[in-house]
Amino acid sequence: MANLAKLALSEEEELMYTGQLAAILDHARDIMALDTADLSPTAHPLELRNVFRRDVETPSLDRDEVMSQAPAAEEGRFMVPRILGEAP
Repeated sequence: MANLAKLALSEEEELMYTGQLAAILDHARDIMALDTADLSPTAHPLELRNVFRRDVETPSLDRDEVMSQAPAAEEGRFMVPRILGEAP
């Protein structure tokens, strides 16, 4: 497999990874041997449901106060440096 993946492994690494791959394949074989005929397929082990909060209007910050603390503002909007081209 290392040759197919074009990996340069030392003999020590080959032995280590061979053992790890064998353990993974043994585990997969154990799982395949389980009788799952009476089990229904699942996408997630826990039942999931969406929890929505109520959409309630709440007061927000005062626009003039926020804009007064901005480093640069123009016409009620934040001014930021350009990301393309030259900076102003």
